[in-house]
Amino acid sequence: MTNRLAGRRIIVFGSATGIGAATVRRLAEEGAQVCAADINIAGATKVAEDAGGATFAVHVDIADEASVQQATAAAVDRFGGLDGAHINAADLRVIMEDSDALAIDLATFDRTIAVNLRGHLLCTREVLPHLVASGQGAIVYTSSGAAHGAEPTRPCYAMAKAGLNALMRHVAARWGKEGVTANVLAPGFTVTGEMKAQMDANAEEARKWADYYMARTPHTRLGTSEDHAGVVAMLLSQDGRWINGGIFDVNGGSLMRA
Repeated sequence: MTNRLAGRRIIVFGSATGIGAATVRRLAEEGAQVCAADINIAGATKVAEDAGGATFAVHVDIADEASVQQATAAAVDRFGGLDGAHINAADLRVIMEDSDALAIDLATFDRTIAVNLRGHLLCTREVLPHLVASGQGAIVYTSSGAAHGAEPTRPCYAMAKAGLNALMRHVAARWGKEGVTANVLAPGFTVTGEMKAQMDANAEEARKWADYYMARTPHTRLGTSEDHAGVVAMLLSQDGRWINGGIFDVNGGSLMRA
């Protein structure tokens, strides 16, 4: 592992599990000082302890402005500033309630937007002044292929992610001249550690879903959290300094089959 992130001060919103947890570990391995922020503080603390180095955990609810302010302030106080942010948090529980435009309960829509879009704006507003002050700041948002694909279900999720892509482009256009880059990671179907545990508990259902996605992926396997963590690390490093306003579809080529 390289030391290309040495001296970089980074906060990861949504870091207790999955892609965020893998990203915290990868950033720490590459020498970054990392703040692991999550509503699941026990999970984030475990991730920070496992990552080692100058990694610590804070509680955050990205749907709550005061909570985002406090978490960001904790990272700045500990590190003396910020050079990067991975805004990855999402409320994935409401996906199960996300049906279609006629049937959807508006409470599900409101919650999806509150976390998956408004919450990302709150995080952006807090970290941006520090990234500008850094002179070489970078933001990576976790979006989804759902933002530019098409499905008969999950309209709220797709709308939130499409809005997130627009937010990224705005930040890239508005603050690029001040040294801030903004990009989007758009994962395809990813088998996180938590998902694998659920799949192991229901092998028959897991095989059905694995076969479904493998049939649509021109690759030898499905994605893992670590696949995405490597892309985030690159975008937050000096290797990514000339990349701004991009959407990185990390999906094994499945978008070609959409």
